[in-house]
Amino acid sequence: MHDTGTGSTGNTAGPSRRTVLTATAGLTTALTMGSTAHAVAHDDSRLRGLISRMELEEKVGQLFVMRVYGHSATDPDQADVDANLREIGVRTAAELIARYRVGGIIYFTWTHNTRDPHQIADLSNGIQKASLGRPRGLPVLIATDQEHGIVCRVGKPATLFPGAMAIGAGGSRADARTLGRISGAELRAIGINQDYSPDADVNVNPANPVIGVRSFGADPDAVAELVDAEVKGYQAARVAATAKHFPGHGDTAVDSHYGFPVITHSRELWEKLDAVPFRAAIGAGIDSIMTAHIQFPALDGSGDPATLSHPIVTGILRGELGYDGVVITDSLGMAGVRTKYGDDRVPVLALKAGVDQLLDPPSLEIAWNAVLKAVGDGELTEARLDESILRILRLKARLGLFEEPCVSGAGVDRTVGTPEHLAAADRIAERTTTLLVNEDRLLPLSPRTHTRLLVVGADPASPSGTTGPPTGVLAAALTELGFTATALSTGTTPSAAAIAKAVTAAQDADAVVVGTYNVTAGSSQTTLVERLLATGRPVVAVAVRNPYDVAQLPPVRAFLAAYSWTDVELRAAARVIAGRVRPRGHLPVPVQRADDPAQVLYPIGYGLSY
Repeated sequence: MHDTGTGSTGNTAGPSRRTVLTATAGLTTALTMGSTAHAVAHDDSRLRGLISRMELEEKVGQLFVMRVYGHSATDPDQADVDANLREIGVRTAAELIARYRVGGIIYFTWTHNTRDPHQIADLSNGIQKASLGRPRGLPVLIATDQEHGIVCRVGKPATLFPGAMAIGAGGSRADARTLGRISGAELRAIGINQDYSPDADVNVNPANPVIGVRSFGADPDAVAELVDAEVKGYQAARVAATAKHFPGHGDTAVDSHYGFPVITHSRELWEKLDAVPFRAAIGAGIDSIMTAHIQFPALDGSGDPATLSHPIVTGILRGELGYDGVVITDSLGMAGVRTKYGDDRVPVLALKAGVDQLLDPPSLEIAWNAVLKAVGDGELTEARLDESILRILRLKARLGLFEEPCVSGAGVDRTVGTPEHLAAADRIAERTTTLLVNEDRLLPLSPRTHTRLLVVGADPASPSGTTGPPTGVLAAALTELGFTATALSTGTTPSAAAIAKAVTAAQDADAVVVGTYNVTAGSSQTTLVERLLATGRPVVAVAVRNPYDVAQLPPVRAFLAAYSWTDVELRAAARVIAGRVRPRGHLPVPVQRADDPAQVLYPIGYGLSY
């Protein structure tokens, strides 16, 4: 499924195997990768030898995983050069590596790293060449957040799968493992070797603004099963999986990107709920675990975020759970880790807590120099840095990066977005769509009785920048299935004019499909649905993010949960509406009454079919 060639994928020539082995001081086949991420034991003595020859500045650099703007390692667009100079003080990824010797780089859509598969492969090869060309050069861990669903950095033509809560609705370990295996193979083919997925949080708070459908669900045992399966899928494809966000971010109403959440679970509840999927990930041989910028008083009463907590990272994760793999912070630019301490203290305190990789600090210059100064002042020892670097190098060795850091254009063509992969994603999606309401057996709709369909609703931006808009995708899919479907975007907060336009358009339709997105009390999306119901036309609601929308809406004759607004999930919902496949998903979270959360409208496991 993956390609291990060292040839160029275009303009960027990758270093040969001979170059890599020379640059890494003759590491032998003791570091060679087998068919899985843990198939061959690493040789610590050789890795320690590499560390002993590193200068202190190189050691500090190995601890950082940094963003960098641009589609190319050496020749980015001028706007990206300007952004790099402004934020990092370098022009290119190659200059970033030369100055700071970073051990990892993270790709984002907004940093213009992920235009298309061949470009990504060229960028990855350019990064590896830049690092391996330095004295005592080492391969780079190239990472991204490819969770699928609503968090996805690599878009079409790569294969895009349903997100975690949709997989939870499907409830299939085999599907979770297939997702990891195929996604991992495609990431590896374009030079990405570490994925910040799966999300191991147990989402028990419907108001959670940052996790929600990124979680497999609210049942810790079910979440654990799917985490275990997805980890094994990714790591079978030689991509490091990353369970996040330890010790558990599933019960918060605050987004740690913008605030400092506090988890009020008792230690006993943490053991029974939040810890369960992380134990499963560790049991599955997870390569890395990401910390959360949350306060968890039952685990550490200091008021520090978990990322900076020695009791949580070293005491619980390493000590009690027995984990000795790589621990990485969530982004150090997030408010949750910057509330209590300054940017010069955060990386030092994270290392003192027991973290290995420092992800994307707002100022690399400040963070890098702070760690260097802490060693000079004796607050951190060089031996402490060596512990983390050894874990990082073990991971690079297990992934086979010392032997084969680069990828080939042929491997991209052979692996990324193949018909077989795309068909697998469609089959998995069909098992996730969840039918919660079907009054008078309105569904499935037939083109003979409901020929003309109006598709209205929210059109949130594509997670990867390559899909959507949702109303258009639904309308096109329904048209392909024999209906005459028209799309009309009304937005996440429909105006009075937009609602009036939708009502007028509904007069010419035999039924209306409305896509809802995170409906809250008082939302004008509710008004839209009320006005559409008043036309007398049958209304089918499709929640394109949270299934909790059903509790906020007026009674519709049919309600489906798609769990995300990406194309693969919307096409599956269209096939369910048309009766081409029957709905097979079951709620992985409970849905409570909006006016009385103590009352459950639809329990975990609920789902209709036909």
